Amino acid sequence: MTRATEPIGTIDWHTGGEPFRIVPDGPAAVTGDGLTVAERRVVAMASDEAQWMRALLCSEPRGHADMYGGFLVPPDDAGAHLGVLFWHKDGFSTACGHGTMALGAWAVVSGRVPAPDDGVTDVVIDVPSGRVTASVRTSGGLVEDVTFTNVAGHVHARGVDVATSRGTVAADIAFGGAMYAVLPAEAVGLRVQPENATELIAVGREIRNALNAARAAEHPGDARLSGVYGTVFTEEVRPPALRADGSRQLHQRNITVFADGEVDRSPCGSGTSARVALLADAGELLPGDELLHESVVGSVFRARIAKQTTAHGIPAAVTAVTGTAHAIGTCRFTVDPRDALLPGFVLR
Repeated sequence: MTRATEPIGTIDWHTGGEPFRIVPDGPAAVTGDGLTVAERRVVAMASDEAQWMRALLCSEPRGHADMYGGFLVPPDDAGAHLGVLFWHKDGFSTACGHGTMALGAWAVVSGRVPAPDDGVTDVVIDVPSGRVTASVRTSGGLVEDVTFTNVAGHVHARGVDVATSRGTVAADIAFGGAMYAVLPAEAVGLRVQPENATELIAVGREIRNALNAARAAEHPGDARLSGVYGTVFTEEVRPPALRADGSRQLHQRNITVFADGEVDRSPCGSGTSARVALLADAGELLPGDELLHESVVGSVFRARIAKQTTAHGIPAAVTAVTGTAHAIGTCRFTVDPRDALLPGFVLR
């Protein structure tokens, strides 16, 4: 791979516990003019330069097996403030809700997008799955929370049988910017708890790999969005509660195992959108209702149906997901070309 030797600057954030490493100056291969962000992702996957920088920033000793981040790139047009290519240890993803929230907060805090001390500022971001918005709420000059409004999500398939080491299970498949397999954790005899993470990773990978081998998640409009990206294991925290305005609040917990066995510490923004699409399709979540979606580490996103629509002739829901993002620090990573372990390694 191409070996960059210049220092690489990053700004590190986390959303609900999940890291997001922002790289303002990404590799030249993906930052030139004339491409959409979706096209830039294809270029990145074929670029030695982009893959090496991704691996350098994800792998130990600079990262870890569950690292996540993104290269800033030009947006598709002047209608968006910025574009981003999301990455993790296994490659470049099509969507990332927690990363979109972190980017929105960073854009406001850094002054890249002007914002009032008190109010809501929409940061428009082009991502490989489409154009999304991070609505950043500020109070007294501080970011209070961020609402991620996603591309339309839809149900792709229901009750797909998958053979696993824990028996055959039935998984639903839904799109929320990426394709997810969704099923109750109890279907594999487990709870969504930190002590079960290793076992959930193993069976989550089995489910993802089996569905992809069967080509069970072909996107109806864009082949670049095909394939199961992650497995979402769910459980109910408590039965739906009636609120004062007559709407309902659902409270569920999930663990999302994405890519090749990575665990989302947040409730997963795009995975939450896929979950909302399934609940909306089943009539379990109506406009005005709210889903409290809790992660395996206890962080919470609040999700709702922002708009009901259709996508590719399929009933769909645009989801708004609210969470909090916080800065961790800034880094200046250096590369010694004599280092025999470049670009790094991963141990789980």
